Amino acid sequence: MTPRATSLRIGGLTLPNPVVLAPMAGVTDLPLRELSVGLGAGMAVAEMLSADPSLANSRKSCLRKRHSPREGIRSIQIVGNEPQQLAEAARRNVDEGADIIDINMGCPAKKVCKKAAGSALLADERRVGAILDAVVAAVPVPVTLKIRTGVSPDRRNGVTVARIAEQAGIQMLAVHGRTRADRFRGVAEYRTITEIVAAVSIPVLANGDITGLEKAREVLATTGAAGVMIGRAAQGNPWLPGYIGKSLVGETVIQPTLQERFAMISGHVAALHDFYGEFMGIRVARKHAGWFLDELTGQMGAHGAIWKQRFNALSESNAQLELLQEAELSLTVHKPLTSSNGLAA
Repeated sequence: MTPRATSLRIGGLTLPNPVVLAPMAGVTDLPLRELSVGLGAGMAVAEMLSADPSLANSRKSCLRKRHSPREGIRSIQIVGNEPQQLAEAARRNVDEGADIIDINMGCPAKKVCKKAAGSALLADERRVGAILDAVVAAVPVPVTLKIRTGVSPDRRNGVTVARIAEQAGIQMLAVHGRTRADRFRGVAEYRTITEIVAAVSIPVLANGDITGLEKAREVLATTGAAGVMIGRAAQGNPWLPGYIGKSLVGETVIQPTLQERFAMISGHVAALHDFYGEFMGIRVARKHAGWFLDELTGQMGAHGAIWKQRFNALSESNAQLELLQEAELSLTVHKPLTSSNGLAA
């Protein structure tokens, strides 16, 4: 039997459970972080911010830096490849209220890697050390790091990078179970994560293909990790990190009914309208509601796809909320659902 998980400590901070919503550019904005933490996630990490000072006050950066008490512990992820520039970005974000600085060395996106940032840094272990030393020395708050298992399947240097991180003073490490070369292809592997856990004494979060409670328990038992980080599986399922986190620490959690899920997504869509304004909010809502309706497509055949098509054609915020009400009334006449994430209505 898998031992019950406990709360997670990051430096002097304590998370209520060891499940963290991963930072995802264009996804983990303030409304989603508030919703996820409100539903029980131990922490939600903000979208990555460029360390380039010329972008610090861009519209995109300003939106990504917005925060509220409802998002809980405020973890800001920064991305770049120049040690002093990253150190200055860390100072700037701490001055603006960040509780944790997270460094991105895991993103495999071409537009990030072509700048020798994100997971591209894993190929330059000396620069990794210089960056981590500079950022840790620059701020009084915990600094965490997100990486992949290595550069490529034939160069899984994650253990070496993890040791560099611990020596530099990194307080927690999140490891995605793919290499930079893998991007998101294939399946995540946890053997390297297991080796990293054994090699360092700082908390390690396992990340990659963790789609439900049983998978989380399996990965924790296999790797010995201190917790898990949930990424793409939370898209359309914002309650998933909280459900897993609460369950892991022994709380009795009733999985949300279909009606409750519609209430959550409707509230989220309304929050997106408020956060981004009418024009942009409608467009961002299409993405989040689309993931939610994709889940219904997987469960109910074409029904979810039809509602998604109708939702995406709408150009008014009130119409989006009204369509979700209409979809709920229509779909609740069907038998209870079981999602691909193992959540039964």
